[in-house]
Amino acid sequence: MGTIYGDWLREQREAAGLTQQQLADMAFMTRSHIAHIEAGRRMPSREDARRLDRALGTGNVLSSFLPQDDAATADYFEAVRVLEQQAVMIREFALAYFPGILQTERYARAVLSSAFPPVSEEERDKRVVTRLERARILEDAVTPVVWALLDEAVLRRPEADGDVMAEQIMHVVRLAETGRIRVHVMPFGAGLHPLMDSMLTLMWFEDQPPLAYGEGMWNGKLHDSPSRVRQLQSRYELALSDAMPLKESLALLRAIAKEYRDRD
Repeated sequence: MGTIYGDWLREQREAAGLTQQQLADMAFMTRSHIAHIEAGRRMPSREDARRLDRALGTGNVLSSFLPQDDAATADYFEAVRVLEQQAVMIREFALAYFPGILQTERYARAVLSSAFPPVSEEERDKRVVTRLERARILEDAVTPVVWALLDEAVLRRPEADGDVMAEQIMHVVRLAETGRIRVHVMPFGAGLHPLMDSMLTLMWFEDQPPLAYGEGMWNGKLHDSPSRVRQLQSRYELALSDAMPLKESLALLRAIAKEYRDRD
């Protein structure tokens, strides 16, 4: 849907004799935002779509044909995967699994092996490779800045053998010890918190507005409405205020990794 929508926008822009920059100026958007929409990497917010309609004289076509809120996770996540590569800051909240960009190969393979309906070994291998490619953004020593807020359930529920869990946990510890990421644990003792509903990814960029991506069991949603993104950012900040500080979080991670090793 994103590619079809983007192609139509480009056709209308070119028919109007406008460059991306000229359309961006008329619609009070950035040129890179227009470029991402035309390439199918992003969908405009309702407000952006209305401004594009006014700039192009297309009535309400662009705003009317935005995907509905129940669009499938896969449709949105392809855009999220691309946007991760462009972000200057990423803040993750994980409710059940370690975030994809922090996963080791063995942990990713174990998690993907639990998929239902089951996938073939070939498909699983492809997904593991994709997940590891996403993690390569951490090879840059500075960008993006990454914060990970982990529900304690992520650590306590064994998604793989003990040595795999210990390896995964210590991978995150080493990333934090080198200063590449910050990690905080939301302990069970904190009780209910504002992010109980689903996992959440917040992203910031140099030349476009911030985005949020939430994912549950049946669907995922990429949010670019400024008011909704601010609301989700506030939820994250509230939850983070109840989490364990960095030093205490790392101590807990090391202790749980040791428990997994001793268990084996």
